[in-house]
Amino acid sequence: MTKYTFTEKKDTRSGFGAGLVEAARRNDKVVALCADLIGSLKMEAFIKEFPGRFTQVGIAEANMMGIAAGMSIGGEIPFTGTFANFSTGRVYDQIRQSIAYSGKNVKICASHAGLTLGEDGATHQILEDIGMMKMLPGMTVINPCDYNQTKAATIAIADFQGPVYLRFGRPVVPIFTGEDQVFEIGKAWMVNEGADVSIFATGHLVWEAIQAAEQLEEMGIKAEVVNIHTIKPLDELAVLKSVAKTRCVVSAEEHNRIGGLGDSIAQLLIKQDPVPQEFVATDDTFGESGKPAELMEKYGLNAASIVKAAQRAMQRK
Repeated sequence: MTKYTFTEKKDTRSGFGAGLVEAARRNDKVVALCADLIGSLKMEAFIKEFPGRFTQVGIAEANMMGIAAGMSIGGEIPFTGTFANFSTGRVYDQIRQSIAYSGKNVKICASHAGLTLGEDGATHQILEDIGMMKMLPGMTVINPCDYNQTKAATIAIADFQGPVYLRFGRPVVPIFTGEDQVFEIGKAWMVNEGADVSIFATGHLVWEAIQAAEQLEEMGIKAEVVNIHTIKPLDELAVLKSVAKTRCVVSAEEHNRIGGLGDSIAQLLIKQDPVPQEFVATDDTFGESGKPAELMEKYGLNAASIVKAAQRAMQRK
């Protein structure tokens, strides 16, 4: 088993900010829009370097999506930025009608997703956004795991034709992926190979899955950890290849168990290779106000919960 370590922690939203600047340097068609949350989306560096390619829309998220759709018709590549709750729930109609339906080349970039938004509470901690976005025909859905991967994903989607939902967060998390990685949309990353249980994790839960696998190894259990950063399109080959070895599955995500990564994996397996599956996700509930780490523990979104889920899945083989 590869032992992953880190020397620094950073928020994934900062990875987006750094990636946006680099994408703009590489492609002069990249533009950015924000709904009055420049600091929260880490867009300051982009504005400083490319002031003529930035539009401050204000607290008018629906208008921002319409403007972005229009800009894409003229050949620009708009990146919209606001909280995940406002990027999806507040503007679902505009995304569906003006962006997804006609396949506009708009990149919907969403920060502060999930329980780790913390003290802002349930009204802001959206846990349904992945489901909402992946149900839209033609929408690509990406949920990277750390600063470096978020930066690489931001750069990659600028070269991708079509609407994309890019999800990231506020808390600082370990940086454990490569600084110069090439992000492949739709291609899962094998974190560690194993033979006893497959753990498919996304976003902040990837690091927790790595920690869980180390704990399972101490129990004599060899867990295979796979980072599913692209939830749609799902890397079906990677999932099926892993399951063919382990014969049981744990899916781990900072999202409702309904509509998230686990649902996508279950739909694939029920058609291709039914095996026991356990879900590490919120259980059809809203969040609440609290410290991010405490919320993740209360709602069972941590390494300890993944270990227990892996044991349950193995018992069901």
